[in-house]
Amino acid sequence: MQISPYLMFNGNCEEAFNLYATTFGGEIKFKMTYSQAPADNQCGADMASKIMHISMCTGESALMGSDAPPDRFTAPSTGNFTSISAKTPEEAERIYAALSDGANIIMAIEETFWAQRFAMLVDRFGIPWMINCEKQM
Repeated sequence: MQISPYLMFNGNCEEAFNLYATTFGGEIKFKMTYSQAPADNQCGADMASKIMHISMCTGESALMGSDAPPDRFTAPSTGNFTSISAKTPEEAERIYAALSDGANIIMAIEETFWAQRFAMLVDRFGIPWMINCEKQM
């Protein structure tokens, strides 16, 4: 079994996933716009170029998402974060730098008692992230 986050966007899913693929060294494996769906499943013309489903793989992890039609979009929950486990402090710093551009910083990246580096932020697309590089015990 694999559990994968599914992120909902308000019209900027493709832009977000392009950033995530670059930041996480991932590869977009599947992308479908609303215009590619069967006619009985299509939304209005304003959604035609928006993402109906996208998936990106990085290592053994998958990240998926879509642009929600305006009548179905809800902002991300404030109680959920997608957590990233970096292997090195440098990797954590690089990821933080990429995601923090235009973000709401909840906790700037720093050393903690459990981590070489840890940060919390909501990126410019409204997605909450935690970045963690554990200390070697």
